[in-house]
Amino acid sequence: MNSVPALEEPLKKALGPATAKVMAEHLGLHTVGDLLHHYPRRYAERGELTRLADLPLDEHVTVVAQVASARILKFNGGAGQRLEVTITDGSGQLQLVFFGRGIHKPHKDLLPGTRAMFAGKASVFNRKMQLAHPAYELLRADALDAGEADEAIGSWAGALLPIYPATAKLESWKIAKAVDMVLPSAQEALDPLPDSLREGRGLVPLPEALLKVHRPHTKADIADARARLKWDEAFVLQVALARRRFADAQLPAVARVPRPDGLLTAFDAKLPFTLTDGQQKVSEEIFDGLATEHPMHRLLQGEVGSGKTMVALRAMLAVVDAGGQAAMLAPTEVLAQQHHRSVTEMMGELAEGGMLGGAEHSTKVVLLTGSMGVAARRQALLDLVTGDAGIVIGTHALIEDKVQFHDLGLVVVDEQHRFGVEQRDALRGKGKQPPHLLVMTATPIPRTVAMTVFGDLETSVLDQLPAGRSPIATHVVPAADKPHFLARAWERVREEVENGHQAYVVCPRIGDEEEQGGKKGKGAKKESAEDAAEKRPPLAVVDVAEELAHGALRGLKVEVLHGRMQPDDKDAVMRRFAAGETDVLVATTVIEVGVNVPNATAMVIMDADRFGVSQLHQLRGRVGRGSAAGLCLLVSEMPEASPARARLGAVAATLDGFELSRIDLEQRREGDVLGQAQSGVRSSLRMLAVIEDEEIIAEARQEATAVVAADPDLEHLPGLRTALDALLDEEREQYLDKG
Repeated sequence: MNSVPALEEPLKKALGPATAKVMAEHLGLHTVGDLLHHYPRRYAERGELTRLADLPLDEHVTVVAQVASARILKFNGGAGQRLEVTITDGSGQLQLVFFGRGIHKPHKDLLPGTRAMFAGKASVFNRKMQLAHPAYELLRADALDAGEADEAIGSWAGALLPIYPATAKLESWKIAKAVDMVLPSAQEALDPLPDSLREGRGLVPLPEALLKVHRPHTKADIADARARLKWDEAFVLQVALARRRFADAQLPAVARVPRPDGLLTAFDAKLPFTLTDGQQKVSEEIFDGLATEHPMHRLLQGEVGSGKTMVALRAMLAVVDAGGQAAMLAPTEVLAQQHHRSVTEMMGELAEGGMLGGAEHSTKVVLLTGSMGVAARRQALLDLVTGDAGIVIGTHALIEDKVQFHDLGLVVVDEQHRFGVEQRDALRGKGKQPPHLLVMTATPIPRTVAMTVFGDLETSVLDQLPAGRSPIATHVVPAADKPHFLARAWERVREEVENGHQAYVVCPRIGDEEEQGGKKGKGAKKESAEDAAEKRPPLAVVDVAEELAHGALRGLKVEVLHGRMQPDDKDAVMRRFAAGETDVLVATTVIEVGVNVPNATAMVIMDADRFGVSQLHQLRGRVGRGSAAGLCLLVSEMPEASPARARLGAVAATLDGFELSRIDLEQRREGDVLGQAQSGVRSSLRMLAVIEDEEIIAEARQEATAVVAADPDLEHLPGLRTALDALLDEEREQYLDKG
């Protein structure tokens, strides 16, 4: 038996050093197994031609098409020449260009009527799509001698041609030839799925799936292979997460049960409103988790404005009641200060522990941020180490070594996607025993993504808005097509202010940095409206505020807020706005989360197409927080038919964050979502589509939980252990360990 398992053999040995180097550098493939799991992106039928009409711009593409015409053109007074070849597939045409000495071979090969595979980067020249100097492989067995013909017929005349994700250095057909060389090793692939699961679900064995995905004879082969390989990905990932949950359940933690007549009871008694059914249900789930002797790990996701902070505060009070401390980690200073302000306001005299006039059941609530003065910081650190402060709210400053707690019982992380796993971990390490963890996110995540990305956390969902919240009307303002709509938008802002309300204007950029892009050189070709709108530098807070103050909003009190201001200045601006002294706040996305000014009813988002769907939904959640209806205007210069406008239309059409997060995910690839949440680790999903394969993910989670409960160390499943090791390479292993 070979000492290295067949799938772990380095590609250098299997394919030679030159090809292996390109595969490692450009595709991240290092072993035979990696290459076998580099699946075709799609398949072209031997007789069919790929749709040229759907080519993506600026991507490396492979097309199967027929030569319509070829001609040599001279330029520079006859000194230079180029070959222009037009290829067609019935859906459209594409131009290929070859220059200089490189024109002779293609001129001979690419005769009208010839079929071939072409690969290159799609670009636009003179408003036409083209491939410059594409690589090509003829698909004509008759053009070869008899010996080569058999090989060509074998490799190309199979009904379906695999088209692989490729790079400029390695065309799809070269990858296909490399796969051919290692395909026999697929027979030795260890199957990660338990036999009972595979047979019960009627899935083909792994070696057969690999063979069928790379060299299918029929479309049914592709379907069999995909069904099986999707299950592998879903199941292995869910087993990794199930093992995390299982291991966490073995850790010790202090059960935190609130006193029946303590701080929480006193707080609830002074609330001026009733909690929604959703808030009560979610609070019960959290209290049950806090009462267990292993660490609670819970994800609390709620619609924008569903009252998550209230739920988190009640959890923190329960822990203080039980003799512990609670820490809330916020992503920005503005947000930490905002939370501190709203928590102390909501608690009133209950937040004045140790002070004259403090209530009988009360505690200190301290703020800890990087920009605090030395004296204030020293006092805050002292309150934490002595246990005088039951609640601390802070930024990354909470994670520093100097910060010590008397008895940390609960960590609340606000806006999970802003924090790397390492930071969550560092704060959790500050408890004498692992503290309970509550992660809040205001970007609703589709159920499957939550199960895939946060599969180690139990999930609670708040989807009911508190009473007294007002609906928000959202409209797209097409500034380029209909300039008078933009003028009307500013009139609407004035009307809101005249009615005693306030408004936000949001821009993508601050504006005191160096200008980028946007300048045209001489001889620049005419651009489409979409290109022009995309290339213009994004609108900036500083410029827009200046323009509005002297133009459309003259006479109103306009202020700016952005991330590069001094913390004290930012806080002063926010206080003035909250107090109603400022009419219009022109800001960057610093206001995206947590900022709560019930009197602000209108928001105008400039260059709205530069923001993601979830981000727009987040921003919009800053208005309509009081009794008056909210208005959100999405200003864009993108043309009506563009994908960007379709995205804005989707945001305007629904206030349901879960629906929008699905749209967002369908438009971006999941890899972005997984990569973002997994602290930059690239997505391990090659075949699985998180939204489409909802059922597989849910079923895989159930199966994985059962397998791990029965055999936590996977002693009886060596194939699954191997697959886990491959998924959890070091970087990913650390990610999961730190969770």
